[in-house]
Amino acid sequence: MKAVALTHYLPVSNPNAFLDVNLPTPTALGRDLLVAVKAVSINPVDTKVRSPKDTVEKTPRVLGWDASGVVEAVGPDVTFFKVGDEVYYAGDITRSGSNAQFQLVDERIVGGKPKSLSFAEAAALPLTTITAYEAFFDRLGIDRNGANKGESVLIIGAGGGVDSIGIQLAKGAGLVVIATALRPETEACVKALGADYVVNHRQPMVEQVRALGFQHVDHIAIFNDMTHWDAAVELIRPQGGIVTIDDTDKPMPMEGMKMKSASLHWEFMFARAMHQTPDMIEQLKLLSYVAGEIDAGRIRTTLDQVLSPINAANLRAAHAQIETGQAKGKIVVEGF
Repeated sequence: MKAVALTHYLPVSNPNAFLDVNLPTPTALGRDLLVAVKAVSINPVDTKVRSPKDTVEKTPRVLGWDASGVVEAVGPDVTFFKVGDEVYYAGDITRSGSNAQFQLVDERIVGGKPKSLSFAEAAALPLTTITAYEAFFDRLGIDRNGANKGESVLIIGAGGGVDSIGIQLAKGAGLVVIATALRPETEACVKALGADYVVNHRQPMVEQVRALGFQHVDHIAIFNDMTHWDAAVELIRPQGGIVTIDDTDKPMPMEGMKMKSASLHWEFMFARAMHQTPDMIEQLKLLSYVAGEIDAGRIRTTLDQVLSPINAANLRAAHAQIETGQAKGKIVVEGF
């Protein structure tokens, strides 16, 4: 099968950062699906894993953790899918990735592709969707069906992939959404996605949020970095919760959290698959739920750009754009 892989971890400017290779097609065993990959999208995790380091792979390593495709074969223990089903998923960071014609993925972390979306539109969604969904509904314990209607959530870093889905999920759950943005075009984008208020996270955030009439907010999601930790602690309501996706080494003073009996949650969407947790099937369920919301017109894809075909040159170009930090939406690479 065709694949795009690496053996050395190089700067994206290096022509050998990615290589076009031919690898054996894997065999589906156990609960694995063998998926014929149709489209993949690029996330910051891809660039972090590829970033320069001294490691040299003895055999080509395939990256990629966002895909859509068609089930080509199933393992003997598969119960939820059959050959020919169209699927979307973010995969497992401990296994070979989606930048290949065929990929093995456990059926418990796969969802049926939204029927109303193309493969490219669907590939833009899984990783960010799982991250935002788990952050709000699994980690913070918000009820997706509206039991927390009217409560407030501050989404710090809005405008990226996780934030764009997060705004839509939060609004669907009935929350009042305060998003952050830096540029006028980003502000317009997050408002179009449903944000009720927008503040600038490069300016004093506590003052801006309180000027909107919120002394405290019920929930906070930090979807960029922990630079805003002190402001988040100041703004979270007593017994509220903060969720973050940043693996930071910045100081995180906890006295303010203790005095408020506030909770801190970490979200890492690969945790279930990486540790084979008993509830890893929850990712199948959430992807299926979101597919229904998409087909009902309540959530929209965050696709911004499509490159074709899936090859070393286009993946290198996509990684280069992600590394600028200026990408507005998801970049998808489609077709072999």
